[in-house]
Amino acid sequence: MPVTVLLVDDEPLVRAGLRAVLEAQPDIEVVGEAADGAAVIPLVRQLRPDVVAMDVRMPLMNGIEATRAVLRTVDSPPRILVVTTFEEDEYVYEALRAGADGFLLKRARPAEIVHAVRLVAEGESLLFPASVRRLAARYGDNHPPRTRLSDAGLTEREADVLRLMARGLSNAEVAARLVVGTETVKSHVSAVLAKLGARDRTQAVIAAYESGFVTPG
Repeated sequence: MPVTVLLVDDEPLVRAGLRAVLEAQPDIEVVGEAADGAAVIPLVRQLRPDVVAMDVRMPLMNGIEATRAVLRTVDSPPRILVVTTFEEDEYVYEALRAGADGFLLKRARPAEIVHAVRLVAEGESLLFPASVRRLAARYGDNHPPRTRLSDAGLTEREADVLRLMARGLSNAEVAARLVVGTETVKSHVSAVLAKLGARDRTQAVIAAYESGFVTPG
């Protein structure tokens, strides 16, 4: 089954460019478009996309507000990939904190766009871990940690997995590093997310940075 994508951006040329790049792939299908975040919820409910690629800055409802709204009101919500002009933008960090699964630069090359959509859809790796680290270093101090890692009750092995997740390693790479099976890593990742109350790897890693458990430097 192809990865289905909803495009949300107030610039028609951006939507057209993303559509052309993504629809050139046999395993990706663009199922709809919207010009503002305010239209996202009804389209998500109607089209059930796997991924929403959404501009972070839009006139009526921006990507941060739209991300919060989708995650709050839609059952089994899609993965959300925010699209931005500037890499180290506080809007991007706020969108990730709100629950977005990653971000994509508008100037990205076609191969990078396709890779980002596939990676976010799979959910087994952190997209652009170095950039997330820089965002956390720049803006993390502005936010009190939502979860105190010392209160989360992570086991020593779960803590090791979280540190490797923060470096952007996939489940297979974590398994190789720890010399365990991939299914074991998946179980540890699920336990980490549950204990941190995190939607996915991105939110878990941000919580780790903001709490000081992982140093973003």
